[in-house]
Amino acid sequence: MTEHYEILDKRFHDKVAVLFPPEELFNAGLFTEGPAYFPAGRFLLFTDLPNDRIMRLDESDGSISVFRHDCGHPNGQTVDLEGRLLSCEHRHRRVSRTQHDGSIITIAETWQGKKLNSPNDVVVTSDGAVWFTDPPYGILHDLDGMKAESEIKACHVYRVDPHTGAVEAKITDMVMPNGLAFSRDESTLYVVDSGKSHHENGPAHLRAFQVDIDHRITGGNVVAECPVGIFDGLRLDSDDHIWISAGDGVYCYEPDGGLLGTIKLGKIAANLTFAGPRRNIMYVCATNSLYRIRLKINGRNR
Repeated sequence: MTEHYEILDKRFHDKVAVLFPPEELFNAGLFTEGPAYFPAGRFLLFTDLPNDRIMRLDESDGSISVFRHDCGHPNGQTVDLEGRLLSCEHRHRRVSRTQHDGSIITIAETWQGKKLNSPNDVVVTSDGAVWFTDPPYGILHDLDGMKAESEIKACHVYRVDPHTGAVEAKITDMVMPNGLAFSRDESTLYVVDSGKSHHENGPAHLRAFQVDIDHRITGGNVVAECPVGIFDGLRLDSDDHIWISAGDGVYCYEPDGGLLGTIKLGKIAANLTFAGPRRNIMYVCATNSLYRIRLKINGRNR
């Protein structure tokens, strides 16, 4: 064990560069979220949720600037197959896409004629479908969105068909679905349930669902219970090991839930993504900060 890295399994030692501590690159936010990496431009976008702005880290010179402000209190973000930004906007209660010309269009904002709650996190599969979670965090108060009543009266995981744009509820038995990510072959979908944040004795765990060729969902067993606080965002590496944010840093699990090790940040970690030409850098949004962590492995961002 080092100051920042807790090694519980030798395989974790082979994943992290223990000689290099996490680097704090930014600490001027209120609550950072939504890291999304653009390899062609060598830059990272991340959100400062309560301040309603998207920040931009330029890897070429290390500078950080405001990319966009007054943008709907965006939370989770990702990059689609064509290199466009997808954002979960709390205030606008939608998933949006920024086109290559800078215009912004809506990907999903209703289900069965009712407004979504406040989309939270989003991923794109190899067929171009957009999957996102929809807890009510952005409508609970005006700090991170706009206070409102839920029209759906439930919190689901949705899939947006890449051809028709139809929005379909795929998982409907969760309290507060949060971060999500697919296995390498896209046969397993991992989803966080962070219901403990607002419900006494609520869930604070990660579940695994099986996805068949027709996008039907089965299973849903609990893979891991969060040791500190709640789980939030997650990504998988090239070995299908799960990297997930929690109340004191980042945890790394086997697909069956075995804990390999942790990265202690001393702050609530919200979300993370892999970056760099070989995806061996991890950016972590944690409370008011953005961290960079050097890795020995390669990650994935779906």
